[in-house]
Amino acid sequence: MKVEIITIGDELLIGQVVDTNSAWIGQALGDLGFQVVYRTAIGDVEQDILDAFETALKRVPIVLVTGGIGPTKDDITKKTLCKFFHTELVYSEEANRNMEELFLTNGRKMNELTRTQSYVPKDCTVIQNRAGTAPCTWFERNGKVLVSMPGVPSEMKWLMTNEVLPRLKERYNRDLYIKHQTFWISGYTESLLALTLDNFEATLPPTLRLAYLPQAGIIRLRLSAYCESEALAEQEIETAKEKLHTLLNSHIMVEADKAIEVQIGELLREKQLTLGTAESCTGGAIAKLLTSVPGCSDYFKGSVVSYANEVKAQLLGVSTRDLELHGAVSREVVEQMAKGALHILDCDCSVATSGIAGPGGGTLEKPVGTVWIAVAYRDRIISERYKFGLVRDLNIQRTTNVALLMLYSLIQKDELYKEVHNP
Repeated sequence: MKVEIITIGDELLIGQVVDTNSAWIGQALGDLGFQVVYRTAIGDVEQDILDAFETALKRVPIVLVTGGIGPTKDDITKKTLCKFFHTELVYSEEANRNMEELFLTNGRKMNELTRTQSYVPKDCTVIQNRAGTAPCTWFERNGKVLVSMPGVPSEMKWLMTNEVLPRLKERYNRDLYIKHQTFWISGYTESLLALTLDNFEATLPPTLRLAYLPQAGIIRLRLSAYCESEALAEQEIETAKEKLHTLLNSHIMVEADKAIEVQIGELLREKQLTLGTAESCTGGAIAKLLTSVPGCSDYFKGSVVSYANEVKAQLLGVSTRDLELHGAVSREVVEQMAKGALHILDCDCSVATSGIAGPGGGTLEKPVGTVWIAVAYRDRIISERYKFGLVRDLNIQRTTNVALLMLYSLIQKDELYKEVHNP
């Protein structure tokens, strides 16, 4: 069943706000077997919105809209929907009661501008929004569906999860089942991986697709099956997965579509390990990523952002002689940083980074983008030098992701060693 997502708001077009709604909706729909075939972003212009609705309903049976239904003057989606479906706004006691309960719960008073949210299109199904003030509206026309939701991500997710997805699942008999399997790959560049998998990809059946999902310092592969039954989709994925494992073997680190910080957290929690970081060139980016995961206090102890050499020496115990002899960006220094983090933060694992993020500071011997990363797991420590690029932000992202991948690999290999030698 094909779907189009329409996002409304000038802020999306000028880059002031990043559209995360479409990505979340697309994944949620894909998990249920619905296929997003179009994504349209438009500004707060009535005629543009009308044109987008008309075009979308001509080419797909389901249209999901987010944005433009708040209480301010630039929120025109609700009025535009009335014009498109030839209806009018009417007062809804239920919508007003929902808002009053929400404001009462939050200890605030509802103003007259917010009260305008009580007016909803007459000829639609109104779905109350328990996470916010703007109701969701469900329109049907010639057997097709258009659903309008708030653009606030938390409100959209609540409505999709609790109301919209269950209704779509109940209403539509899906003629296509979609299953995705994601793999995290280490030890390959994107081009080398593509060459390695050239024959594998060329011989995939029409029901399977392979996608490369690169991000800074990480390569993910996604296998997608599009089949007439759920059982067949799972069978196709399993068959292809066996071939991938034969080709890539230990280079497949993880089989899950989860962010690296989530993967690390789950691994540390499973092994009952704690982690600390000693960061120079990443400036706390690794700690920030780790602490973005709810419940990270179970395993994350803290971070030392040792940007200056005196901090490396005084807090982490790095040898001043080694700093002078080898420089801050060196194996000797980054390994001592990792050991120092283990000691000062009293943790089982540590990650340390030291490099030249740029755009200045590089030399012929150590150009911009040169980074040393060390990861320690109890009495084991490994370190690697990387040469990334010239873009500062990208260098920090790559260092952050690669450092966490290195730690993940070290823990996994160490645990496997224990299983083999201590059965």
